Amino acid sequence: MIIAIDGPAASGKGTLARRLAAHFGLRHLDTGLTYRAVAAALLANGLPLGDEAVAVEIARHLDLGVMDRSVLSAHEIGEAASRIAVLPGLREELVRLQRAFAHIPPGAVLDGRDIGTVVCPDAAVKLFVTAAAEARARRRTDEMLANGTEADFASVLEDLRRRDERDASRSVAPMKPAADAHLLDTTEMDIEAAFQAAVDIVSAACDT
Repeated sequence: MIIAIDGPAASGKGTLARRLAAHFGLRHLDTGLTYRAVAAALLANGLPLGDEAVAVEIARHLDLGVMDRSVLSAHEIGEAASRIAVLPGLREELVRLQRAFAHIPPGAVLDGRDIGTVVCPDAAVKLFVTAAAEARARRRTDEMLANGTEADFASVLEDLRRRDERDASRSVAPMKPAADAHLLDTTEMDIEAAFQAAVDIVSAACDT
């Protein structure tokens, strides 16, 4: 069983994916971390973000089991990850890894930008989780402040809008809902309401 969850940054898709995986007894992969892991390696070694061959070589040796979310969540790594995500060769290599992960029994919940459209178009259930940019910026700002990181709402909002545009307009695997995805707008929802709505969608899909 594969559940594909797509959507823009700070929409709540990561939290939903982790909770759905636990609820249904599936494994979980935040595919964004795979790009962040490659970006972090490039930054750590002072390598150019546009060097596709080097990025692909790093991806080939990536261990999906040792990606540290706390380290990879740094803002500068996220910015770098969004930039290297346009490299076709890198995407091809990471998609191969992500698909292999998804098809290991009993299945998995994957979240990202192109899971339902590219990585797992055969997923049993597809969700596209979204929210207004202002709501997402407020969540991201509050999260950063809670973690002791300085954050300015206006700057976070501008950054999210810039990433949305970059993710949605790239020529390779742009962020968009799959034709058969269920749209879940979490703008007015807290996490519990969003989680219950997601569980209902998955349960209904599995019963059909």
